[in-house]
Amino acid sequence: MTDFYLVSSGIRSSNLSVTEVLTIQKLDVVCTRGGDPQLNGVGLPILGLTREVPSFLKLPLGSPVPPADQSSRVSSPLCDSGLHLNGNSSNTAPSSPSSPSANEPKYEKRWLDAVSLPLLMARVSKYKAGTDKLRSNSFEVCALDGTSINILQFCTAAESTDWLQAISTNISDLTLENMKMINRYCSPDDQIVHMGWVCGNPHPDDAAPSSTFKFLALRGPWLYIFRSPPVSATDWGQAETLYILYEVLFKVHKLWMAEDCWIQAKFYLGLQQDEELQDGEPFCFSILVGHGQSHTFSVEMTSDLSVWEKSFQRAVFMEVQRVGSKTYMCSSQSKVLCLTIDFGSGFTCSESSSKKILWRYKFSQLKGSSDDGKTRVKLLFKNAENKQIEMKELEFSNLTAVLHCIHSFIASKVASVDPVFVNSQSISGKYMI
Repeated sequence: MTDFYLVSSGIRSSNLSVTEVLTIQKLDVVCTRGGDPQLNGVGLPILGLTREVPSFLKLPLGSPVPPADQSSRVSSPLCDSGLHLNGNSSNTAPSSPSSPSANEPKYEKRWLDAVSLPLLMARVSKYKAGTDKLRSNSFEVCALDGTSINILQFCTAAESTDWLQAISTNISDLTLENMKMINRYCSPDDQIVHMGWVCGNPHPDDAAPSSTFKFLALRGPWLYIFRSPPVSATDWGQAETLYILYEVLFKVHKLWMAEDCWIQAKFYLGLQQDEELQDGEPFCFSILVGHGQSHTFSVEMTSDLSVWEKSFQRAVFMEVQRVGSKTYMCSSQSKVLCLTIDFGSGFTCSESSSKKILWRYKFSQLKGSSDDGKTRVKLLFKNAENKQIEMKELEFSNLTAVLHCIHSFIASKVASVDPVFVNSQSISGKYMI
């Protein structure tokens, strides 16, 4: 069910004790005659909307809210919750039997709660459902259950942006508190680094492309993709898709100044810089997975994109530190080999059967790479003694995963000696147990 609300810039403070609810209020009017409310058959005042009036939003006390627009023609309920349409500013209409106007109708404004929307795991979106088209001065708010969708229409784009930011911040704060609670009861290698809603963008080759919302989570060694947020322990086993973090690659679809260590890691592998955005995709990122496949997602604000990028870097860094090394089976000149990528020592290639080491290089000795996009890769290393470039050609059944793993280990190695990144990890420790 979708409800539509025209919202003015007024803000009403909430005295609720709960901190997870967004309340939408609508203005109702009580018609009074002779100083007493006109009653219906069951003794209740007759209430009705006598004209088109806006709704008002209120967030819990202490929540970030945008400033009220003083130029609004409709009085903010924060300052005036009982202003009579006839000019009387009291909450009850005084009258006297001897007054000439005692029998004349009077109207009293009342702000009534129309919707109370839980914000824990809720999502917001400026996009029209199933399309890539933006709403004008409006956005939708959808609760965790996904059944109640409320579209909030504002008078100006500035008001819409302010409220989108305020509600999004409140949702993020609630998600963070939920993460802290879950992490408190999980082992250090099963911590949640970040989770939240994204919009899954369709592939251009899809027959009937349409956007769908997904819930992503970075937890332990995995990237989870859900259709709806995991609420119970059982839900975590019901992911639509999951990937090993260090075997996928996070790519931002915009000109984005990443940390030097991640730029340097791309340089080592000869990866190209991100191209400019396509129209209509201002805040998008992709998760590149095996065999040339990828998932493309969009978020509502630049700050969301920044959080996802930094969270992904942090999650990969933590997982690489935890596993220490990863070995892949490969072949070269009809021989079965093993390539080990080690956080401390770099690359080691050995025979699969005898475990005899054939060659070894540090991460810093890798000067470039090229592959055929299928199974074969050429790694170019600089010999530490004679300074010559040596090429090692290997063949893998899961080449993309191997290349992403190399990228993850090199990026984490470089990050481990970057004081700015290391300090940021200690600061982000507040998200963990």
